[in-house]
Amino acid sequence: MKAPAKSHRLILPFGMRVLVKVIKDEDRSEGGLYLPEGAKEQTQEAMYGEVIEVARDKPTTEEMAENVSGVPSHSKVLFAKDSGICVPWDDSLRLLDVKDILATVEEHSGAEAH
Repeated sequence: MKAPAKSHRLILPFGMRVLVKVIKDEDRSEGGLYLPEGAKEQTQEAMYGEVIEVARDKPTTEEMAENVSGVPSHSKVLFAKDSGICVPWDDSLRLLDVKDILATVEEHSGAEAH
């Protein structure tokens, strides 16, 4: 008997929205102490994530469709922890309005950092 095919969900944001995958920080403080689940999030004002899908001028993921969100795909961003809509089947995904993105973040190696 053949196993049923696993479903795959594709989220294509409409309007001025992007889909962000939240990047969790390590569970240790700068001093090396273990932080229990939720302790770090209670003191955070902003969250960090990667833009994994953007609003396009056509309802498709094809490269020919133009990004209308103004936020580059795969860029790292900061956003307020209470902004956006959590995706019901994946807690690590958030659908954000572009206006809720506070900043993009560029990562540099130690030699290049200021």
